[in-house]
Amino acid sequence: MITTIQYNSRKLQIDLSKPLDISMPLQASENNVNAWYVGPPKIEPEKDGDWMASVAEGASINFNNIYFNPHAHGTHTECAGHITEKVHSINQNLKQFFFLAEVITVAPERLKDDMVISKKQIQFALGNKKRDAIVIRTLPNTRKQKCSMQYSNTNWPYLLNDAVEYLVSKNIKHLLIDLPSIDREKDDGELAGHNTFWNTKGKLRLDATITEFIYLSNKIKDGEYFLNLQVAPFENDASPSRPVLFEINE
Repeated sequence: MITTIQYNSRKLQIDLSKPLDISMPLQASENNVNAWYVGPPKIEPEKDGDWMASVAEGASINFNNIYFNPHAHGTHTECAGHITEKVHSINQNLKQFFFLAEVITVAPERLKDDMVISKKQIQFALGNKKRDAIVIRTLPNTRKQKCSMQYSNTNWPYLLNDAVEYLVSKNIKHLLIDLPSIDREKDDGELAGHNTFWNTKGKLRLDATITEFIYLSNKIKDGEYFLNLQVAPFENDASPSRPVLFEINE
């Protein structure tokens, strides 16, 4: 399934039969990735008295309720409504779903008691490339660790504000990362990276998104890809999402 995409002056080919899924599955388990001091997600049958909506329990159907927090329990995409008083929905503001993206790998650097991603690192990896989206893989990177990590109270790595400013200056509209947040876990509610990325002190970047808790296999090389960024149509500031990459042939 080869398709050709006209992107500015370039004609790019992608094979739709070879998607590279970079989302994390959500499971009802203590081993599900987690952050922000909440319990694990739950997936359980609806109950009505002694009746349980499970074929294993004698019902004719499986009919599960799912309880989760999109910010805490897996791959999710959020819009500026995550940090604004006015309600903004990801479903209303993400209207385009294919983007030219650059995958980069960075090893966070120590800054006092923190591990951080700096402007210098991003600048070195991105160079003069013009992209709609950037996909950041942090090191170390193992599936077992990334997809089951309990991040609460771990002071995870984060982007320094000058790194986010640089991404905005490059007109990056979609920022994807394999961490719970682009900001420090405990920053007294400052959320400097989020505020900078969405330009909350100026014209709000409502068409810009941040996707957190992705996972990129080490088999996916750094470089240029087409990104298909799909979200569940929740009228909420954030939604579970399934970002998929496609290798490019010119």
